[in-house]
Amino acid sequence: MRLGALEAGGTKMVCAIGNENGEIIERVSIPTETPDITMPKLIEYFKDKKIEALGIGCFGPIDLNRSSETYGYITTTPKLAWANYNIVGVLKAALKVPVGFDTDVNGSALGEATWGITKGLENSMYITIGTGVGAGIITNGILLHGMLHPEGGHLLLSKHPDDDYEGKCPYHKTCLEGLAAGPAIEARWGKKGAELADRKEVWELEAYYIAQALVDYIMILSPQRIILGGGVMHQEHMMPLVREEVKRQLAGYIKTKELEDIEHYIVLPSLDDNQGIMGALKLAVDEYQLEK
Repeated sequence: MRLGALEAGGTKMVCAIGNENGEIIERVSIPTETPDITMPKLIEYFKDKKIEALGIGCFGPIDLNRSSETYGYITTTPKLAWANYNIVGVLKAALKVPVGFDTDVNGSALGEATWGITKGLENSMYITIGTGVGAGIITNGILLHGMLHPEGGHLLLSKHPDDDYEGKCPYHKTCLEGLAAGPAIEARWGKKGAELADRKEVWELEAYYIAQALVDYIMILSPQRIILGGGVMHQEHMMPLVREEVKRQLAGYIKTKELEDIEHYIVLPSLDDNQGIMGALKLAVDEYQLEK
């Protein structure tokens, strides 16, 4: 099959052509501006590619309820130009192909579960920690949606006793995103994370918050493996700190073979940063099969 994939982010739209085996044939990156500017460029890219279906992994919040009047819309996003925008409807009308749709981080979770490090597991998580924080969850072999879709980046946390930073999130202040995303690091320490690589206290505090969130996810969702992606996790020393802090905060309450082998339980992505596009290809395949 010849498929289209769109990883729709707040900064850029990554468009690609691939197939049902997750193979990426070509890709381009288009800046995310307003819908009036960006959408015609997306349509122009895909319209002559002879695709049979399109998959979209999109920034959110988005409406994934197929019985809703606003299914396929970007809804209450802080990116105001895109608020209440029918991205699925516009692309489907222009391209006249089935369009699969989910969150960007659910797309990454799906890519890894289909072709990557969580393949064969019924329950897994993909968490991205960068400019923002998002969580994609696969439970009993399918992407978790529920009432809306997971917003695991806004899990409320208890602050470290030595941290006097108020939190960056405009909605919740001290959620995971507000305390541990890239902008929170910069606001707390006065420099971007890349400039703080040798500051041990920065990353120990970061690990404290990430681990606290992971312990909550483990207690509630009981995933068989957790993937940590995003720019913050590009710091090489982060993963060992997070693993050790998870063990400390779990305090021996849960004992499983997965946690005993924590280096293979909390892991980095495995698909060379292609997991989002590959997940979008799988969304396209699934939608094609659903509509045919």
